[in-house]
Amino acid sequence: MNKYQVNEKGYYGPFGGAYIPEMLYPNVAELQATYLEIMQEENFQQEFQQLLRDYVGRPSPLYLAKRLSEKYGANIFLKREDLNHTGAHKINNTIGQILLAERLGKKRIIAETGAGQHGVATATVCALKGLECVVYMGEIDTKRQAPNVARMKMMGAKVVAAQSGSKTLKDATNEALRDWINNPVDTHYIIGSVVGPHPYPDLVARFQSIISEETKAQLKEKTGSSTPDYVLACVGGGSNAAGMFYHFLDEEHVKLIAVEAAGHGVHSGETAATTALGKEGVLHGSRSILMQTADGQVVEPYSISAGLDYPGIGPQHAWLFKSGRAQYVSITDEEAMQAGLLLTKLEGIIPAIESSHALAYLEKMTLRKEDNIVICLSGRGDKDLDNYMTYFGL
Repeated sequence: MNKYQVNEKGYYGPFGGAYIPEMLYPNVAELQATYLEIMQEENFQQEFQQLLRDYVGRPSPLYLAKRLSEKYGANIFLKREDLNHTGAHKINNTIGQILLAERLGKKRIIAETGAGQHGVATATVCALKGLECVVYMGEIDTKRQAPNVARMKMMGAKVVAAQSGSKTLKDATNEALRDWINNPVDTHYIIGSVVGPHPYPDLVARFQSIISEETKAQLKEKTGSSTPDYVLACVGGGSNAAGMFYHFLDEEHVKLIAVEAAGHGVHSGETAATTALGKEGVLHGSRSILMQTADGQVVEPYSISAGLDYPGIGPQHAWLFKSGRAQYVSITDEEAMQAGLLLTKLEGIIPAIESSHALAYLEKMTLRKEDNIVICLSGRGDKDLDNYMTYFGL
């Protein structure tokens, strides 16, 4: 166990824990008591690995983007999570959690989603296993991510639009937590990111750690070294980054860069740059860093990307930020959109707008030609085509 992982009390440094209503205590306590034991069972691991291979299509490729590399004067590798079944990294976690839910005897699954990719991944595994599925999604997100809503419904999921607050991811999460409180016995909540009460941040990170595990082996094969100079990933709640960073946390010479959404600008009032603006507090069951007013009310986040407009970050990210192990930076809508278009034109790969935030940070880096950079391409841009077309007037 390294100093950047969760301790036995569910904390990363001062962050984490389980700040939950009494009604939820039995559910969370059950997970805390059993998740590691179940995940380490041989038959669990066999089924998990088999589904990752035969259903998800892993390992995802590590692709040397030659034209992008020429532009920036370094070796830029893309970890192609966009090529997974359902189009993003989210499926790694939902496969793991559905197997966990099965072993806990749960018959009903709930989830929250922003960009819709986690909702799709949850609906997918519920169809695979024949379990009831309810997905909560902010009303605004249901409109800007309509193709994903259609996919969820086609797979038999019920999609419930959250009408409160900003009608985005935070509000969908609130609704899902309410549902769980009302249905504590038969329902498992598949949280989509490294947020929520312990053990969620840890169990999601463990399921996503396949990303960095594969990357190390693939990089060794391609470069002779299993460690790059830089690892970049976008961060909303932060699950793709947690998975991309996981096996590099102890390799202190590897520079970890997490890219948040600055929206219209960090100080514009329309942003999701949590580490730049946030303070310590409790959100959705854990102590972390979140954007809040002087009297502790959560500030509504904004990003052109539906997956990054979350007002906090996962507790492990808060600790990586506070301890200085990872660098947290932010990218505006405009910078992200331009980076997405650039990758499309140079490499023929349309990235999710979330991933475009990580790509955009290349513009701000001083690189050497021998540098090896790995960027987590967390999702594909099919869901964002309308956004791209409208933005660029195509």
